[in-house]
Amino acid sequence: MNFVVFTNGILLLGMSALMGLLGLVFFDTRVVFLESALLVGTVGLLISTAVSHRLSGVGRLHTFLLTASIWITGALAGALPLWVWQLTPTDAFFEAMSGITTTGSTVMVGLDTTAPAILLWRAILQWLGGVGFIVTGIAFLPILRVGGMQLFRTESSERGEKEMVSAARFAAATVWIYLSLTALCIFAYVVGGMTGFEAIVHALTTVSTGGYSTSDASFGHFESNFLQWSGTVFMIAGALPFAWYIKVLNRRDVRSEQVQSILIFLAGTICILTLWRVLTAHTPIFETLTLVAFNVVSVVTTTGYATTDYTTWGPFAVTAFFALTAVGGCTGSTAGGAKMMRWIIAIRMIQVRKRIVRSPSAVVFARYEGRPVAPDVVNGVATFFVFYAATVVVLAVGLSLYNLDFETAVSGALTAVANVGPGVGGTIGPAGNFTTLPDGAKLLLCFGMYVGRLEMLTVYILLTTTFWREMA
Repeated sequence: MNFVVFTNGILLLGMSALMGLLGLVFFDTRVVFLESALLVGTVGLLISTAVSHRLSGVGRLHTFLLTASIWITGALAGALPLWVWQLTPTDAFFEAMSGITTTGSTVMVGLDTTAPAILLWRAILQWLGGVGFIVTGIAFLPILRVGGMQLFRTESSERGEKEMVSAARFAAATVWIYLSLTALCIFAYVVGGMTGFEAIVHALTTVSTGGYSTSDASFGHFESNFLQWSGTVFMIAGALPFAWYIKVLNRRDVRSEQVQSILIFLAGTICILTLWRVLTAHTPIFETLTLVAFNVVSVVTTTGYATTDYTTWGPFAVTAFFALTAVGGCTGSTAGGAKMMRWIIAIRMIQVRKRIVRSPSAVVFARYEGRPVAPDVVNGVATFFVFYAATVVVLAVGLSLYNLDFETAVSGALTAVANVGPGVGGTIGPAGNFTTLPDGAKLLLCFGMYVGRLEMLTVYILLTTTFWREMA
């Protein structure tokens, strides 16, 4: 338990250092960030020092608690500058939770004239959340056997440790790739016409598949085909498995069912929607392709940028984008959603079941990457989808109690759990935001973002009395 407290204290110290740096660089919000840095740093120093001499071994139950607690700690600390600045406590926590979970839903308006340090802080929260989830997905969730992630450990981490000699070197390589993608994205955005500040903020939120922007118009503020295609490429880059990048750099076997599947899925979806839009609205092909590609990739990778209000395209487009919300990127990436690996296994499970119904005596197994999928992985994936659907339903019912219409309640629940950002409809769609929602609804959505980022079971296990009896 002491190790969990100590780690959270170190996280607070790190965030305090970042706040202090922003306070020294940006004069207009110096007091906001220096005061926040002092408070967060003091709390972090006190709790880490208090337990530093009593650190003990870390068990599996401690790992559950550590994985779940660091996101709450990060959101609370991240909310402090936003609260000191001008947001209400609920709005500040919502914005920080949306940031640290890389969801991208926002309650802030007037972003075009917002203090630069505040915009950068939001982007930093998303960038930290993105790299944090890569580490969580590689190091913790497979150990906890959450949602079939033990298969991902077999697929990536064990091979990665052999290739990189040690887990530490594997993690260092992951961070280096993350930094490199961010730097390349900054360069592309500057070449495309963004200012240096705009390029940094958007690169941090593109590679992390977070979606926070410097403008109320989101990425649509930049009327540039080059920038939209650059954003499309780097959103996809952030949604691919970082273990796959390491294999590519080490010139190993670069085949990956996840990578192949998500690229094929994106290409097919973009082609269908582009063709439908051209035939029904008679819009120019290249302009339509650019809009469709950017917005489809943004939703599927759970980034949440928007360049147009696609909900005005008609019922087919609204239904399509609503369905895309649940897809997600790849395991071991910054993206949220159900993840491509789980969809592949779910489809294989259905195929196996159909074959067994036709031939009851047949002995068949679901396969992934050419290998049979173990029963515990199959059970993990099935359990994940059950909890995923149940969470969305319960959250939608809870939101409806605040008199939200059906479209807003359901899409709000799904976009929170999938960590996408915008929902559908006039209130929280790509042309709106979450500022008008009641505080209770915002807190419910915060919970949805939180459990969605941590793959459901990690959080729900902590809500059981059995867990705390075993911890005691």
